[in-house]
Amino acid sequence: MAVWQVQEAKSRLSEVIEDADKKGPQIITWHGAERAVVLSIADYRALTAHKPDFKQYLLSGPKVDSFVVKRGRDTGRKVDL
Repeated sequence: MAVWQVQEAKSRLSEVIEDADKKGPQIITWHGAERAVVLSIADYRALTAHKPDFKQYLLSGPKVDSFVVKRGRDTGRKVDL
């Protein structure tokens, strides 16, 4: 992945977009810290295509229909009140 400083990316935006399309994601830094990534539309769609909604996410968890909790026969200790 190529790394661009924000000022350079602003002045050469067309090149950044073209490189994202042909070479892959382009990282943009600001004051030396990674702050953003420019992706091609194909990469973006691939990342967001298989995102289930919240209900589907919860329902896709492990099935616990036959979940049985084994309890001991101990009734606990006697307490005088």
